[in-house]
Amino acid sequence: MHLENDRDAAQNTAPSIPTPTSPLRALCIARHCILSEHIARYFAEMGVLTTNAVGLESALAGTADWTPDVVICDYDVLAMVPLESWEQDKLLSRTPVVAVSLTRHAEELQLLDVNGIAGFLYLPTLDRSAALRILYAAAARPRYVLPSSGAPARPVEHS
Repeated sequence: MHLENDRDAAQNTAPSIPTPTSPLRALCIARHCILSEHIARYFAEMGVLTTNAVGLESALAGTADWTPDVVICDYDVLAMVPLESWEQDKLLSRTPVVAVSLTRHAEELQLLDVNGIAGFLYLPTLDRSAALRILYAAAARPRYVLPSSGAPARPVEHS
């Protein structure tokens, strides 16, 4: 399900780095349909172009035709699911992830790889402007790709 507001419906291409004047595209992932749709609607009301997925497998399968600038993922999915397939996926391994929760505060996070999380949003007390700042900042961070192993080695000089 893609959610867009009328102002953004005509823009279907993702900018390389979104700005507050261009719509942000977000893939919203949760552990069940009602929650993923709720998260997608919540951020669509803020002007974010959203699509939703239920579980990690659905997210990995559904990204072929829609490129998000950021992934908004329910904390429980991140905390309870092995992320090997996520880390190996060409799109999702390079897309910033913002964890969200309706029940847990940031100090309660117990993720194995906190470095892979660009931000955390506690939805019950979320301020719209703060949420958009975090999402746009996460989406604007540089994306680095390691060179392939076939790249020539850099010469090293010894003194």
